[in-house]
Amino acid sequence: MSTTNTRKHEVWFLTGSQGLYGQDTLDQVADQSRELAGVIDDDPGMPVGVVWKPVLTDSTGIRAVMMAANADPACVGVIAWMHTFSPAKMWIGGLDALRKPLLHLHTQSHRSIPWATIDMNFMNLNQAAHGDREFGYVQTRLGVARTTVAGHVSEPRTVERVAEWARAAQGVAAMRSLRLARFGDNMRDVAVTEGDKVEAELHFGVSVNTYAVNDLVAVVDAVDETQVDALVAEYDDTFDVAPELRPDGPRRESLRDGARIEAGLRMFLVDGGFGAFTTNFEDLGGLRQLPGLAVQRLMADGYGFGGEGDWKTSILVHTFKAAAVGSPGGTSFMEDYTYHFGPGPQRILGSHMLEVCPTITESTPTLEIHPLGIGGREDPVRLKFSAASGPGVVVGICDLGDRFRLVGNEIKVVPPDEALTALPVASAVWEPAPDLATSAECWLTAGGPHHTVLTTALSVSVVEQMADMTRTELALIGPATSTRAFQQELRWNSAYHRLAAGL
Repeated sequence: MSTTNTRKHEVWFLTGSQGLYGQDTLDQVADQSRELAGVIDDDPGMPVGVVWKPVLTDSTGIRAVMMAANADPACVGVIAWMHTFSPAKMWIGGLDALRKPLLHLHTQSHRSIPWATIDMNFMNLNQAAHGDREFGYVQTRLGVARTTVAGHVSEPRTVERVAEWARAAQGVAAMRSLRLARFGDNMRDVAVTEGDKVEAELHFGVSVNTYAVNDLVAVVDAVDETQVDALVAEYDDTFDVAPELRPDGPRRESLRDGARIEAGLRMFLVDGGFGAFTTNFEDLGGLRQLPGLAVQRLMADGYGFGGEGDWKTSILVHTFKAAAVGSPGGTSFMEDYTYHFGPGPQRILGSHMLEVCPTITESTPTLEIHPLGIGGREDPVRLKFSAASGPGVVVGICDLGDRFRLVGNEIKVVPPDEALTALPVASAVWEPAPDLATSAECWLTAGGPHHTVLTTALSVSVVEQMADMTRTELALIGPATSTRAFQQELRWNSAYHRLAAGL
């Protein structure tokens, strides 16, 4: 393993020891920790590179490497392992300075004890069981937010858990540097899409600012016709285009309008360095149609989006997509629309007016045009499909006034009972855990929003760790959830977060 990598992001692998053991022992520590870091780095499931750093033996070196990690934009987190006994007082300054996510890897170089030959030399060299407990104590004493993973790196689940943490760290890094453009305000009289943008920047690091829709319209109107030609040709090659939108169809110009909106919107976002955005059908300015196809394609490229000005959900979409890079499955803006209470399994049908991301399907979307009864504009073009089956999680974010809360629900995406031939939008059908009634009661009790992010690309563990890394409450509804226990959890959470905020 080299000290560089070809992946976009990296995590630094830090090894703790001390000078008491002598240089020969420290050389062995370095060789073994470099080898262990290489095993993790070589695992195909690791979304980031693992960069080994020289063994740390004093407080000055520890603080220096933590400050360097903070300053390096490629570094999204730090893994720490105490190969030998590393007196933890020398880690206090470095841990206090660290601003990147931390994983405490509790492992050791050898898997099995060499029962017949083990001696004190072996014991002095291989005492992570000793050293990591000292390190764990000082992290707890300092109140350091971290993930702890115990196990040997030859075990697939150990490396899988490290990879989950790395995905979470990658998502949080994307959030910390995110710029979000709101085109217009949020939908009038809607409560849950409101929120404190100052607190969002302080808490998550996201800069949220509003732009007049006609600022976007000016860019859209200036799009060169050759760009439009290229995009509609790409649509023709990529999607199953409805007859009326094909080159000789009567609605071809509407498709060109959709392409013009995509080109202009993409140009606005790229030029402004934005990774997420919102629109609002109540404020479309000079746009000829509500952006549908454009939003879907931009989400597929990793942009965050929230409808009706919902900037908080847009943040989550971008964050989850950044965490899921390279992972199978997809992530989309979503909204619960209607329930199926039976016969058969009880299910939720999720969709939105237009803006569902095609990464959640395995089929080729159809490119269609249909009337839209709101917005007061021309019929918009959009991609239509059904989400692919598989396990997933739905997460929403709300501003409770004194803090942000994430509400999550483990789900199983399933095919619709019958083909949704009359539904003119993309959709997903899922079975919520533990059942529809309990899920809905808990979601409503937690104040969960109607806009959410549906992801089949991230595990629940990744979502939990992103919440921990950002010190954000997560109320999770899963297979073992009961309404009564969930209510109690919310009460305990409320007391904890109010106490923690006052410290």
